[in-house]
Amino acid sequence: MLFVTIVGFVLILSILVIIHELGHFITAKKLGIKVEEFGFGFPPRVFGIKRGETLYSINLLPVGGFVKLYGEDAAGGGSVKLKGQESLKDKKRAFFARPAWQRASVILAGVFMNFVLAIVIISYLFTTQGVAIPTDNIKIVDVARDAPAYSSGLKSGDEIISLNSKKITSVEEFISTTKEHLGQPVVLEVKRDGQVFDLTVAPRENYPKGEGPFGIAITNIEVKKYKWFEAPFFGTIEAGKFSFLIVQSLGSTLFNLVAHGTKPVGVAGPVGVAQVVGQAMSVSVNATLWVMALLSLNLAVLNILPIPALDGGRLFFIIIELVTRRKVNPKYENYAHAAGLFILLGLMVVITFFDIIRVIAGKSIIAP
Repeated sequence: MLFVTIVGFVLILSILVIIHELGHFITAKKLGIKVEEFGFGFPPRVFGIKRGETLYSINLLPVGGFVKLYGEDAAGGGSVKLKGQESLKDKKRAFFARPAWQRASVILAGVFMNFVLAIVIISYLFTTQGVAIPTDNIKIVDVARDAPAYSSGLKSGDEIISLNSKKITSVEEFISTTKEHLGQPVVLEVKRDGQVFDLTVAPRENYPKGEGPFGIAITNIEVKKYKWFEAPFFGTIEAGKFSFLIVQSLGSTLFNLVAHGTKPVGVAGPVGVAQVVGQAMSVSVNATLWVMALLSLNLAVLNILPIPALDGGRLFFIIIELVTRRKVNPKYENYAHAAGLFILLGLMVVITFFDIIRVIAGKSIIAP
């Protein structure tokens, strides 16, 4: 099981990163920026083949990938030394020499691709698995034998419209209204196979554990499947909602950490994420796809944050350039990215440490 979890985690993470880098790659190519290498995995290089001006490589570390742009350094700036047949035309194709909007487009493309991947996965799940949504319809999903509901003729699948002429629109409302009439006959307006009729039932005051006064199980949750042409629209809305929740959760976590020194809850590093992936894989393919979609959205949101060393950090310096009409000194920008990378790696080490302790203790990242 551990081996399967590791393989699944590596495969999912690789897909997410490759899709992200593919966004950078395609956009750079479309804008005429020279792409020197598209790498699968991370160096050292195992194999490489050159097609046109780009080297496509397979690397030893099998997690993710990278895109190397001509004339790009860690700060998004850089310089090139012309040699051989290279010309000023080549220099104009360098990343650092392109207009700010083009550099910003290349940076944002990775985030965009992760968001699109999440939408595609969620849309697929909406057409095959469906989505559970709350409704105003209260349906009976089970009826206990010898219970008042069974004796009165209520059946699984019946929809309860009202109780003593009071319209019922939530499970909570049905329960609270029922408690007001324990031991008294009540009239339920019921819908079955398109037909609406009344049934008289007396909710009992004393009842077996787990059955309730009527002896029925009810829900207002309905599984809705969308058609293939509807799914992308609703999938985009759902992806937006999840992204907002991720931002909200990150903001709350950071505020509690800084203001109150509260230990972050629900935050995971590679070990914690691998644990969640393993749990999802043990449930079903669809559960694994949901986790993959959420991880893709997390990767998109985290990357767009204005943190040095991330795409959002590089975009932040481009915004400064647009506002001030002058490029930030590459030296200082490099310092900022180096500091950001150092902090991120430090946080990763700390989070991984707590992840390992949690795994050893047999706890899940999704547990409170």
